Amino acid sequence: MALSPFVITLVVIATIFLPSIAMAKEIVVGGDHGWTIGFDYAAWAADKTFQVGDTLVFNYDVGKHNVFKVNGTLFLSCTVPPASEALSTGSDRIVLATPGRKWYICGVAGHCSAGQKLVITVQPQTQSPTLPPSPAPALSPFQHRPHFGRWVPKRLFTIFH
Repeated sequence: MALSPFVITLVVIATIFLPSIAMAKEIVVGGDHGWTIGFDYAAWAADKTFQVGDTLVFNYDVGKHNVFKVNGTLFLSCTVPPASEALSTGSDRIVLATPGRKWYICGVAGHCSAGQKLVITVQPQTQSPTLPPSPAPALSPFQHRPHFGRWVPKRLFTIFH
């Protein structure tokens, strides 16, 4: 029984995209401590690698904390953005969509200055080690090449040269 074109397409898509999806991971900020005051987030993050596609999970008691994504200046000064920008579900999930520095603070009065803030550097997603690099497309003999002799058989080239 032959496979339908639809099934073949699904297999090809899964082969291409599943390795990169499998590489993404969920990272609970603060581990078992969660998102709270009195915890050293700089030390916690120091030995971790964050990549595009990973998800940060901020776990905390609703009403006691919140999460704001801020820039470096607001992070350093612990300046809280407008309340409408707060994440406050108690289990906030942030997908790391782009590489670069990312800054997060708690907006509850005094919490950021007490150390409830996190800065990380997100790395670009690396290609799965199980997939070989894509080969370069083969050039046809009729495509332009910088040196004429490369696609003309050597014997023919010496006859006409």
